[in-house]
Amino acid sequence: MSALDAHAGRRAELEQRLGAVRARIVRACDAAGRDPGELTLIAVTKFFPASDVDLLAELGVRAIGENRDQEAGPKVGALTHRADLTVHFIGQLQTNKAHSVVRYADVIQSVDRPKLVAALDRAAADQGVRCSVLVQVSLDTDGAGRGGVHPRGAGELADAVAGAEHLELRGVMGVAPLGADAGEAFGRLQKIAGGIRAAHPEAGWISAGMSGDLEAAVAHGATHLRVGSAILGSREPHR
Repeated sequence: MSALDAHAGRRAELEQRLGAVRARIVRACDAAGRDPGELTLIAVTKFFPASDVDLLAELGVRAIGENRDQEAGPKVGALTHRADLTVHFIGQLQTNKAHSVVRYADVIQSVDRPKLVAALDRAAADQGVRCSVLVQVSLDTDGAGRGGVHPRGAGELADAVAGAEHLELRGVMGVAPLGADAGEAFGRLQKIAGGIRAAHPEAGWISAGMSGDLEAAVAHGATHLRVGSAILGSREPHR
């Protein structure tokens, strides 16, 4: 198969998968009495090449998600359609990576501790930018470490973000626990988001839902869906 044929084949595959996901979102919105225009689809492109990201941009995707700084930085820099995309960093983030991530990420969804707030604020100041931030809330009830601030600390952390000069509080992010009822977990996130929004009206985003549970997220107020494998298929992680 020629490179041109392979490119066309991959575009057709992505178009089919993307169409199926968009149809799921429409059905979920119909069931929840919501307007699909209220939601932003974030294509999670970790482990996939810049060529796939550019194809998705050509197919109308306007937001992508990455979770590994060492992969995301070079990939974003190689994009032909970078200007058409909002880049969300969705992975757990070490404070020593703050300067690197702020260089290419428009939104950082995984802020879960005060030290990271301070590091990102310094990095944004150094680079003369203002960075959008979501507070990641842990939805695990068994102590499993999937990242996120404890729900009792979410409001205080949101206050810290809102008080940072170079950060903009946008809302909350959460990941449903493995094997748990996603609807119940997202219902808890929705309540936490409401409390934060009461104090910070500008913080209206709820990032929740992935390939397997996006319908539950839509039913519980998600504004941003992070969908990877349903759009891009499966791929072995980089070693």
